[in-house]
Amino acid sequence: MKRNALEKLVAWKSDPERKPLILKGARQVGKTWLMEEFGKTQYGDYVSFNFDEEDELKSIFEVNKNPQRIVERLSLLVGRKILPRETLIIFDEIQECSVALNALKYFREKANEYHIVAAGSLLGTLLAQPKSFPVGQVNLLELYPLSFEEFLAATDEPLYGYFAQIEKGQSIETVFHNRLLEAYSNYLIIGGLPECVASWVRHKDPRRISQLQNELITIYENDFAKHNGKVNSGRILLVFRSIVSQLAKGNEKFIYGAVKEGARAREFEEAIEWLVSAGMLNRVYNVSKPEHPLKAFDQLNYFKLFLFDTGLLKQMAGIDNAAILLKSDYQFKGALTENYVLQQLKEQFDVAPRFFADGRGEIDFLIQSGTDIIPVEVKSGENKSAASFKAYIRDRQPGAAIRFSKRGYVTDGAITNIPLYLAGITGRLV
Repeated sequence: MKRNALEKLVAWKSDPERKPLILKGARQVGKTWLMEEFGKTQYGDYVSFNFDEEDELKSIFEVNKNPQRIVERLSLLVGRKILPRETLIIFDEIQECSVALNALKYFREKANEYHIVAAGSLLGTLLAQPKSFPVGQVNLLELYPLSFEEFLAATDEPLYGYFAQIEKGQSIETVFHNRLLEAYSNYLIIGGLPECVASWVRHKDPRRISQLQNELITIYENDFAKHNGKVNSGRILLVFRSIVSQLAKGNEKFIYGAVKEGARAREFEEAIEWLVSAGMLNRVYNVSKPEHPLKAFDQLNYFKLFLFDTGLLKQMAGIDNAAILLKSDYQFKGALTENYVLQQLKEQFDVAPRFFADGRGEIDFLIQSGTDIIPVEVKSGENKSAASFKAYIRDRQPGAAIRFSKRGYVTDGAITNIPLYLAGITGRLV
């Protein structure tokens, strides 16, 4: 599969300031495959060690702090010499071995000529524990589910060839617009988890996709109990299962009482933080002012939570495929579309999207591009802007304003309508 993150790994390899790299992200987003593909295509050799499958590995790091000695022991395990700069060393599921995670700082300080990429699930939850995380001694890269662009490259290569050539201001012919909208609908159903995408490529069987998604949801829920540490696993599960009902409320912020009757923030804020750090949920803060820099105006008690993969959200909500494929309206349509747009925008900008609600109306998302703040409206169909979006543009006169919808790629006054299937390349179009 085409993964854009591979280009970032190639850039890391040639960076003179390179440190050991930690690849973080939710389970099943393709971290292992990406590391091995990187090793196969960019190095003379690679060696891979999985701390979840090989318990005896831990003893090497428990009794050795010298990187050269660690490499010698690892070379004996694989039966061939590990060479500086020529062999990629892969540490998978490194969250299972805190001493190996901590050892990365010794490689950075004493043996940085060895190229090391480590990955694991729930690594984000360890960032708050400096003793077990080599803060400042590693590079970090987050891997997400496949974007729509990557999904298209995997499922329809000829159509992807057209998609890849779309430029700013380009008119998109009706035949390609319609085909891309069909692919977008498929993406809402299948999502971006590599196992689901690969199954669709091989079998084109929607029942298999549903079964896989249900199994993945079960795996994630089981993980909550396995890895929760000091955070109450029951509360993590309650928050996770509340996401569908929270998003179904429309434009409201996250409501603790909707998780459990009478619930208070102090009971569930650690569970939310755990899920966000684990890459399972995307949190979007409301800002008190839609101005640069957006982070300065975050209202930390006023936020929304979205799921990290739109295909899983569709499955958790129990939406029938026909509702997405046919021109039908259903309660959850807007929420599913917003989740998709956020998933596509998240990777593109240095500052994560925010939203703005001030009592007079709501702007779905705000994008910070340089010093510009771009308001974003999300429409699930072809309908045009809401009054609050037009009022925002009239009152604040932003340099750019974006509406995502199923309409074509056109500029209508101050608003540029970008088709939903182009959300993942917004950075190229603004």
